[in-house]
Amino acid sequence: MHREYVLASGNPGKLREMAEMFKPLGIVVRPQSEWQVPEAQETASTFVENSLIKARQAASRTGLPSIADDSGLVVPALQGDPGIFSARYAGEDADARANMRKLLEKLEGKTGADRNAYFFCALVLVESATDPAPLIATACWHGKILHAPRGEGGFGYDPVFGVVTSPGQGPQRSAAELPPNKKHHLSHRGQALRELVRQLRERDGGFA
Repeated sequence: MHREYVLASGNPGKLREMAEMFKPLGIVVRPQSEWQVPEAQETASTFVENSLIKARQAASRTGLPSIADDSGLVVPALQGDPGIFSARYAGEDADARANMRKLLEKLEGKTGADRNAYFFCALVLVESATDPAPLIATACWHGKILHAPRGEGGFGYDPVFGVVTSPGQGPQRSAAELPPNKKHHLSHRGQALRELVRQLRERDGGFA
């Protein structure tokens, strides 16, 4: 069976990753930009609720099932900041460098567990705008905030997010230093996407 899902995002990286994961299920993922769907107003206080807002808007505007995610960086020592404001931590028009600079300033002088952090992703799938039982997959990617940016890859906070690549040791690399395939395997979004695919297979028994 062939199905189409709308991705409530215009991010080409997300589209490519999700298209690859859903292809074996006979699902084609298309960006909401094909229908000129505007970015949703993320007015909720949690990642899950904001994902649902985006997915329901895309489904409402297109009449098709929709997939959406909301993700960000959580630092417990900063009471959960940047959290849902990760993309605009230093202001509405802030870029990644400004956001990282503010984060490092907030953590100045902090060491050890006070630099613990994790990326969180909430990925949802709705069959319609009023779907009463959406599929919801969440995942965390744990690490530590480094004292300075490292690496040229990735995006957002990746250069200051230190990750463990060998069990039993501290952070050896920043997320921006990981090869793309390694990052996709470890990342919060990659984990959540695999879990969503698992839930979809379990719910519907596969579409092929």
